[in-house]
Amino acid sequence: MQEQSKHTNRLIDETSPYLLQHAHNPVDWYSWSDEAFEKARTEGKPLLVSIGYSACHWCHVMEHESFEDEATAKIMNENFVNIKVDMEERPDVDQIYMTFVQLTTGRGGWPMNVFITPDKLPFFGGTYFPPNPRYGMPSWQQILQSIAEAWRDRRDELTRSATDILGELRRVGISEFASEPLSTDLLDAAYKSFIKSFDKTNGGFGGAPKFPPSMSLDFLLRYWKRTGDEGALEIVKVTARKMAEGGMYDQLGGGFHRYSVDAVWLVPHFEKMLYDNAQLIRTYLHLFQIFAAIPGAGGDAEFFRNVAVQTIEYVKREMLDASGGFYSSQDADSEGEEGKFFVWTPAEVVSVIGDTDARVFNFFYDVSAEGNFEGQNILHVSYTAEAAAKALKIETEELETILERSRAKLFEHRDSRVKPFRDEKILTGWNGLMLAAFADAAFILGNDDYLSIAKRNADFLLDDLQKDGRLLRTWKDGRSKLNAYIEDYANLADGLIQTFQASGEIRYLEEAKRLADLMITEFWDQQNGGFFFTSNDHEELIVRNKDFYDNATPSGNSSAADVMLRLSKFYGEEKYERFATTVLRLAANQLKRYPQGFGRTLAAMEFHNSDVKEIVVIGDPGNELEKTVAASYLPSSVIASLRKSLSTLRLTADKEKIEGKSTAFVCENFVCQRPVTDVESLLRLLDE
Repeated sequence: MQEQSKHTNRLIDETSPYLLQHAHNPVDWYSWSDEAFEKARTEGKPLLVSIGYSACHWCHVMEHESFEDEATAKIMNENFVNIKVDMEERPDVDQIYMTFVQLTTGRGGWPMNVFITPDKLPFFGGTYFPPNPRYGMPSWQQILQSIAEAWRDRRDELTRSATDILGELRRVGISEFASEPLSTDLLDAAYKSFIKSFDKTNGGFGGAPKFPPSMSLDFLLRYWKRTGDEGALEIVKVTARKMAEGGMYDQLGGGFHRYSVDAVWLVPHFEKMLYDNAQLIRTYLHLFQIFAAIPGAGGDAEFFRNVAVQTIEYVKREMLDASGGFYSSQDADSEGEEGKFFVWTPAEVVSVIGDTDARVFNFFYDVSAEGNFEGQNILHVSYTAEAAAKALKIETEELETILERSRAKLFEHRDSRVKPFRDEKILTGWNGLMLAAFADAAFILGNDDYLSIAKRNADFLLDDLQKDGRLLRTWKDGRSKLNAYIEDYANLADGLIQTFQASGEIRYLEEAKRLADLMITEFWDQQNGGFFFTSNDHEELIVRNKDFYDNATPSGNSSAADVMLRLSKFYGEEKYERFATTVLRLAANQLKRYPQGFGRTLAAMEFHNSDVKEIVVIGDPGNELEKTVAASYLPSSVIASLRKSLSTLRLTADKEKIEGKSTAFVCENFVCQRPVTDVESLLRLLDE
C-alpha cells in the first residue's frame, strides 16, 4: 500500500512533471496565476518565483535540501507567496527574470529564484542557494530572512529599485537596424570568428564546459557549400566526430546528453533533451550527404549516418508518445545519483559479456579499474577500430563483430536498471524541431517508417495543440494549454515544410504558410520590426520581449526568418522575404559582436545571400531523380517532390512529366532550366 504524502499543495492539479515533483513539498506553492498575485496584494507580501525544469540536476538538489525541509518551508510560507514555474512551459516568464538575474549578478542558470513585488517587478534574485553557508554563499534561510526583513523595513526603497530596473529590462530588448546591407562580408567575418575559437584538438569552440553547437555547425556547412572553403567543413567534421566518440554521446543507446563539463567531450551533464537531439540528427544527416558524395570518404559517411540513425532510433524508442508527440527530456539522475544509469565498472562488463569480449570492449571504450567518473566509467572511444585491433592483435572485422554483440548485450542489461525520470510533457516548438529531423531522415534515407512518424507527429500537433486555429504550447495526458510563443509557430512551420518536402503532401506546406501569416498578424512589432516572443493577446507581463539570440534552441525570430525565406520561394510572395530581411537586419549588429550566439540566424543569412535553387521532381515514389535530390546536400534550395503536377502552388504550376517519365525541374526565381529525365543531367543542373 502506497504511503500517503504528509503534504499536498496546489501543484497537484498541474500537468507539468516539474511542478508535480513539488506537489508534496511543505511549501505552499502556487503556479503562476492571478490567484497568487491577488493573495500577495491582499496580504502585502512579496512573492518568491522559483523557476526550473524537470531534468535540472541542481533543481532537484535545492528541492531536497530546502523545499522539502519543514523549517525552511515555514519561513517561506509565513513571509512570501511562493510560485513554482516550469521554464519549459513558461519561457516568457523565465526570460524576463533570467535577464534580471544576469543583469544584477552577472550570471544565470537554474534553479532560478527571484523575489518580486505584487506588481511582478523583480528586486532580488539568484540561482542555487545551499541549505547552509558555504563557498562564500549565504544559506537559503539567511536569504529568505534578509529579504523578509528588507520588505518589512525598506519596502519603498525596494519598490523604487524594482521600478528602476524595469527600465533596464526594457532596454535589453531594443535592437537597431544594421546600417549596411546583408552582404557576405558579415558571413566571412563570422566564419573567421569561429576559426579563432575552434579547438583543433578536441573539436567545438573554446574550453569547458562545451555545449553541442548544432546551429553553428549548420552555418559552417552552408558556408562551405557556398564558398568551397574546406576549413569550414573540417571544423564541422572534427567537432561532430569528437562529440560522437565522447561520453557526450550514449555509446550503447544512441542520443546525445546535454553538454560536456570538460573540454574533451568526456564527462557529460547526463540529461537528454529533445531539442539537442533534434538539431544534431540533422547535422549528422547533412554530414552523411556531404561525405557520401566525396570519393574515398565512405568511412566518414557511414560513421555520420550511423550516429544519425542511432539517435533517431533512440528518440523513436524512448521519447515517442502513443499520441504521436515527442516527450521533452530524460533526467540526469537515477536512484538519486547523477549518471548512475549510464556508467560501468570492468567487473560489470565482464559479468554481462564474459572475459574474452570484455577484454576487447573495455579496451576500446576505455573501461578501467580506476575509472574516469567518480570511480566508474563513462563509455567513450579513444581509438580507431584499426588501431584498437592492431593493439589487441586481432582483425578489424573481428573487433567490430565483438563490439557489436557486446553493445547489444550491455544495452539489454542496462535496460533493466532503474531509468532516469522522463518528462512526458509535449511542447509544440520542440516537437517542431524533431518533426523536421524525422522528415529530413525520411527524405534523405528513403525511410517510410520515419516518414510515417513525421506525418503522425505533424497531424497530432495540428489536431491536438490548436484551439480556434491558434497554437497552444504544451500537452500532457490529453490536456493542451497555454498560448504558444513565436518559437512554437516558427519551429512547427519549419517542421511542416520539411514534411512537405518528404511527403509531397501540399497540406503540410499550406499549414506552414497559415502559421507564417499568424506570426505576422499576431507577433510582429509594427513600430520597430521583429517578432515579439508573445502574441498580441497574451497575458500582459512587465516586459514584452523580442529574442534574437540562438541559445540551446533557435530564437523564434531566426526560425521565423528562415521559414519565411523558404515560403517566399515556394509561393512567389515577396512579403515573406521582406519580413525575413527585416529580422536579419535587426539581428545583424548583435551578430557581429558574438557570431556564436546566432547560428540559426547565420544559416538564414546564408540562404538569403545564396543563389537559391527551386527544385521540382514529378514521378513515382522513390524514383531515381528523387533519390538523387535526397542524396545531395542542397541547403540553398527548396524542394517539391510530387507524384503529379500541382497547380495550386506557383513553384509547381504547369510542370508535367515528359513522355510519362519521372521529370525534374531546376529553377531560380521561377525561371527554369530545361526539364530533365535522367540522373546525369540532373546532377549537372544541381552543380551549376
